[in-house]
Amino acid sequence: MEVSSLPHAPACACFRFYGELNDHLPPGQRNKAISKSFIGSASVKDMIESLGVPHPEVDLILVNGEPADFSRLIRAGDRIAVYPAFESIDISSLLHHRPPALAEPKFVVDVHLGRLAAYLRMLGFDAVYNNHAADSDLVRLSREQLRTLLTRDRGLLKHSTVIHGYWVRETDTQHQLAEIVNRFDLAWQFRPFSRCMVCNQLLKPAPKKAVSSRVPPRVLEWREEFRECPACRRVYWDGSHSLRMRSWIEGISARQRARATEETGPDQGMICSERKVG
Repeated sequence: MEVSSLPHAPACACFRFYGELNDHLPPGQRNKAISKSFIGSASVKDMIESLGVPHPEVDLILVNGEPADFSRLIRAGDRIAVYPAFESIDISSLLHHRPPALAEPKFVVDVHLGRLAAYLRMLGFDAVYNNHAADSDLVRLSREQLRTLLTRDRGLLKHSTVIHGYWVRETDTQHQLAEIVNRFDLAWQFRPFSRCMVCNQLLKPAPKKAVSSRVPPRVLEWREEFRECPACRRVYWDGSHSLRMRSWIEGISARQRARATEETGPDQGMICSERKVG
């Protein structure tokens, strides 16, 4: 005689997210306990991401007051507290999920953040960007080259192989730059105008005579120092707005140290010749 099996009744667990992780939640769920129903077995990681929070931004998980890893299976009645990185509280004895900071700040930037990539390069940071890159390419570069993946796409950060990743909160490019500088404590590592804003390569000093055919004659009359990209052969020099640009960069650095939230930006800065060697 066959006996029909009844479907499992839904179980329920309670989640509470802290700090900046609330940015990923709908307004009505922020900074409060969230009841989440589930059927069968579900891991902490899957449940957290089903609520909208990507795992690369999670640093500590407590299940019923005890540290837990992403693979921990949730049981009915569990209470899960999820935390971002702590800046002022020592939790060194607990189980961290966020990997140690990369020794060198390097980024891979998704296709919707091209202007942010250019600004990061302007400050001297290694920022890979390709507006035709597929999601799989971004994930692979992040992992293989130890780069932090910057994106506005939470789903991209939920890819299981992403280790270093960050969801950019701001929508204005200048505000995004200040956000990244603050988040990754970059102000003390600025090397402005040292990298090609198009190719991401470090610029090299170029003799005036060697680049004269690729620079407007009027510029040759008043500039003696030039830099050249070894990849695309674009030529750079300090334009009339360089002082204004450098002042803006210094302002970002000062505000980052002060943890302020507002900044103003430049109209233009270092001038680049689009003339290439034929």
